[in-house]
Amino acid sequence: MAKHTDRYDTQNIVDLAKKDYESKQKNTIPSEIVTLTSRGNVYPKDHPLRSGKLEMRYMTAYDEDILTNASYIQEGIVLDRLLQELVVSDIDFNELAQVDKDGLVINARILSYGAEYPVSVTDPKSRKSLDRVVDLSKLSTKTMDIACDDLGEFTYSIGDSIIKFGYPNNAAYRQDIKISEFLMLIIREINGSRKDSDIEHFIQYEFLVKDSKKFQKYVLENSPSILLEYEFEGEDGSTFTAGFQLGADLFWF
Repeated sequence: MAKHTDRYDTQNIVDLAKKDYESKQKNTIPSEIVTLTSRGNVYPKDHPLRSGKLEMRYMTAYDEDILTNASYIQEGIVLDRLLQELVVSDIDFNELAQVDKDGLVINARILSYGAEYPVSVTDPKSRKSLDRVVDLSKLSTKTMDIACDDLGEFTYSIGDSIIKFGYPNNAAYRQDIKISEFLMLIIREINGSRKDSDIEHFIQYEFLVKDSKKFQKYVLENSPSILLEYEFEGEDGSTFTAGFQLGADLFWF
């Protein structure tokens, strides 16, 4: 008579075999090497993402199930789940900075559906709404003018205090996050101390609001990003530059 443990071991073998098969099949899907928005300059010196590149595969019809998964949509994690499936490089997805995830979403769209993306923009002369097409592969990137250290961190001085900060994952970019929580997530060291208690004390009792605002502005101005602006043709044939939004239809063709 077979033991329960025998059945568990058999199931484990089946699961491992299935996982190995799926992994090998995914490796047959075409992929591309893409450049990270940060160019890798927000990661420690020995981190695999410091190279500024990673490998991403093309989407298949099976991956479209992720985009329509109601629970993922409700939790607001649908794009994270999609990227987790598409990134081929052996990395810890949780260590991927949000500034790079945004760029990877656009790369995923280009690889899967092409670079042409229809948008509506307002002609500054006629004030009319125009239907135009953006070539996503030609979007500009705002690069960093500051250099990181070997830990992938940046130094900011305010008065007698020296702050070391980094660019975190999407937890720091929740719409409902408090300013103090955001600061706790990005500040890694204050005046040589990396203790959470010391950083929290500094934020609560020493970091004056005017200095905090300057610091937040500095971080924002030096955050690498994909610039969602493009040169469009107006009604009279002239051109104008305008910003545009990526909508929920980004992954629908």
